[in-house]
Formats: sequence, C-alpha cells, structure tokens
Amino acid sequence: QVQLVESGGGSVQSGGSLRLSCAASGYTYIVSCMGWFRQAPGKEREGVAAIDSAGRANYADSVKGRFTISRDNAKKTLYLQMNSLKDEDTAIYYCARANWGLTWPACRADESAFGYWGQGTQVTVSS
Repeated sequence: QVQLVESGGGSVQSGGSLRLSCAASGYTYIVSCMGWFRQAPGKEREGVAAIDSAGRANYADSVKGRFTISRDNAKKTLYLQMNSLKDEDTAIYYCARANWGLTWPACRADESAFGYWGQGTQVTVSS
C-alpha cells in the first residue's frame, strides 16, 4: 500500500526558509514521478514542483529561484527546500506520486497525473 508522509512544516517569518520532507513506502520509489502541491485557504490546490526518477525538475513560476525539489532514492524520500518565503506561500503542502513513471518534461506538477497523496503539512509565513 502506497504511503506518503510529509514533515517539516511550521511557522516562519517572511524571508525565512523551511525544508519539507516526504517519506514514501509501499511501492518501487525510484521509478516514480513525485511532486509537491499546496492549497492556501480559500484557494484551489496548485502544483509547486515535480521531479522524475533521474532528478530532473519542473517548477511553478511563482516559486522558481526560491524553491528546490530533490529526492534521495536510497532513502525513498522527497524534499522541498523553500527559501525567501513570502506570505503568499502560506498553505498546506502535499507530497504526491504520479500514477505512472513519467519522465521530464512530462513529469510536472499537474494534479491530474497524481493519484497518491500524503496528508499534508502546514506552512505559515508571516511578516
């Protein structure tokens, strides 16, 4: 059974940094396209970044240059390093696995391709 467990969320001041982690289990992690999504209060969930098994990544324009997605295939863990955080980054952040082994550039944070989701972790950025 696929399990995705996020951690690392919290409260931080604007301009600060956080690193989210997502521990995966229950499937062959290395072949998967993985992604981070977020949902802010009152808004729809949106894609943040995605990474294929070779480590090639895609980012939403809103986070390019500030966020970095990475993965450790040996540890079956996905990461999201978030720097220069802004108030508008406040959201619940979700880790997700694509339904099939997409590779870059098809591996991107398009919600329709992701069928497995974690429970989410809250990130709050304040001025």
